[in-house]
Amino acid sequence: MRTIRTATFVSLDGVMQAPGGPEEDPRGGFRFGGWVFPFWDDALGGLMDGAMGEDYDLLLGRRTYEIFAAFWPHQDDDIGRAFTAANKYVVASPGTPTPWANSHRLEGDVAEAVRALKATEGRDLLIQGSSEVIHALLAADLIDQMTVLTFPLVLGEGKRLFDSGSHPRVWSPVATEVTGKGVVVTTYRRDGEVPTGSFMDEATSDARQARLERQAQANDEA
Repeated sequence: MRTIRTATFVSLDGVMQAPGGPEEDPRGGFRFGGWVFPFWDDALGGLMDGAMGEDYDLLLGRRTYEIFAAFWPHQDDDIGRAFTAANKYVVASPGTPTPWANSHRLEGDVAEAVRALKATEGRDLLIQGSSEVIHALLAADLIDQMTVLTFPLVLGEGKRLFDSGSHPRVWSPVATEVTGKGVVVTTYRRDGEVPTGSFMDEATSDARQARLERQAQANDEA
C-alpha cells in the first residue's frame, strides 16, 4: 500500500491559492498570486526539498498539472528532472491532454480512484497544490502525512487548505523548523479520532446548569 503525502504552502489564515505567481490561479478575483516569493530563501528551499523527499510519484489535480507541465519539463535542475521522471497521476476528465512524460489520468470519483491507486504497490504519492484533490481526500480520510509550510502573512481571501468537508482527525507533529524569514515548516502524521473533554468541575457544571435554566425561564416569559 502506498503512502499519500502533501507538501503545501499556506498563509496564516490557511490560504493556499496561487503561491507561485500572479498568473497561477486568479480565479475568484484572487489578488495576491505570488505571495510566497518574498519569503523564499535557500533555507526554505532545503526544507521544501526535504518535505518532498526523493522517492515519490506525483498526484495532481488538472489545473496544477497544467501549470507544472508548462514549466517543469523545461527546467534543467534537480526538481525538474525528478518531476519529469516520476509517474504523474492526474485527476482529470477524459478530454484533458496529458502530454508530459509518464503521465496517467485518473477518471471517475476522485476518492475512489485514489483509494484504488493507494492500494497498489509503489512509491509514495506526493500531492503538490491541487486544493480540490486535497479536499476530496481529506473528506475520505485518505491522506497519511502533511507537510504544511506556513508563511507569516494573512491574505483574507482565496482557496484554503481545509474546508468544512475535512474528516475530523488528530494530526500528530513529527518535525518543525522555522526559517529566518519566519516560515514555519511542520510535518504531521495522521493519528486517531478527535478526543474531547471539559474544564468544568461539578460545581461549575451546576452553576452553568442553573444559568441555563434561568435563561430558559426568561425566554419563556419574554
